Amino acid sequence: MSILKDKKLLFISLGCDKNLVDSEFMIGMLTNEGVVMCDDETEADIIIINSCCFINDAKEESINTILEMAAYKSEGKCQALIVTGCLSQRYQDEIKTEIPEVDAILGTNSYDSIVEAVTEALGQNYYKNVSTLEGLPKLTTKRTVTTGGHFAYLKISEGCNKNCTYCIIPSIRGRYRSVPMEELIAQATELAENGVKELILVAQETTLYGIDLYGEKSLHKLLDELNKIPGLFWIRIMYCYPEEIYEELIESIIRNKKVCHYLDMPIQHCNDAILKRMGRRTTQEELRQRVEYLRKRIPDITLRTTLICGFPGETEEMHEELMQFINDMEFDRLGAFAYSPEEGTPAANFPDQVDEELKLDWQADVMELQEEVIFDKNETLIGMETFAFIEGKVADENAYIGRTYRDAPNVDGYIFIQTEEELMTGDIVKVKVTGAYEYDLVGELI
Repeated sequence: MSILKDKKLLFISLGCDKNLVDSEFMIGMLTNEGVVMCDDETEADIIIINSCCFINDAKEESINTILEMAAYKSEGKCQALIVTGCLSQRYQDEIKTEIPEVDAILGTNSYDSIVEAVTEALGQNYYKNVSTLEGLPKLTTKRTVTTGGHFAYLKISEGCNKNCTYCIIPSIRGRYRSVPMEELIAQATELAENGVKELILVAQETTLYGIDLYGEKSLHKLLDELNKIPGLFWIRIMYCYPEEIYEELIESIIRNKKVCHYLDMPIQHCNDAILKRMGRRTTQEELRQRVEYLRKRIPDITLRTTLICGFPGETEEMHEELMQFINDMEFDRLGAFAYSPEEGTPAANFPDQVDEELKLDWQADVMELQEEVIFDKNETLIGMETFAFIEGKVADENAYIGRTYRDAPNVDGYIFIQTEEELMTGDIVKVKVTGAYEYDLVGELI
């Protein structure tokens, strides 16, 4: 009998959706050994934290969570405290020295040894596996989806080759490595058979998928295959670098009916000097042309982007240029972040670092403007008929929370649907848009 059988596990997954996929595979491996999930740290025999350190706030959250769980290890019934993910990849020695309650450390590319790590930790043996950032973990068991069952993320590659000057990801995730297409098709088929209706493709960059394995960009071929899988209703693409969006990909989005007319396209800024300092590979003119072309080819496309405010060297004039660009481009979805200097990145040592308060002021400016942009755009959608996924019920009202193809989970808006009918989370309904808020829509069942 496995030493893990009937042990209670609390699993805390921090950071991005790519990290969440790793977490779900680890949970799948452990439950396959008889581990039982729990959500009470005082009852857990095993506590695992899949950590993040992409920006300073994420690093602080990870450290504080580890310290909090270390206290339960010292005082409660927890027998094994394990840290995995980006923070443990980057600060493996510091964690061991500063937080002795941690029993095992796994890096970003070695989470497939989680069963061994937990087994050793329960046997009171310190375990560490921070392997080289080459190849991909060997995944042999089913993954446990934690997103509610009707949507799931499909991580199509690991690592990044872009080396943007503000980003630590290549150091902690390695170079770009695509997951073989046959493995992705098998994962997606299994997810669909288990009730997943929306598949969200994620990676540090999705648009380069396959270039290392097949010698050419192959995301369009992957979409063609995923579109054939029974049970899937939507396929959504996130994290497309604008300069890498190519004609066959656009044609595939148009051709494949399950692929949402939605692209997440992080651009970070529009000023040419700032883009160059960031190590980005586009100019403002190219960005304007890319947005115009995508809207021409796919008229109902929803474009999401992210921006960094207060990058070293940014001036008031550059900020105003960005504001004008946002006003001109009218992105359907936009998130803005204050620049965070990350240890080990070139940008952290750049001169002309921007004052923290000014960064936050500029971030607030951007989001205030975007609120106006999206409210105006949402008003133009009144009368539109579309499908929506039900995500839950509004408490004490005859209304439900839904998402249209224009909204990715956890980052975009919702449509609130008034109805006397009883609906379930994961249902797909046809709705008509009847009203608009700053970020959300109001609708009724058709």
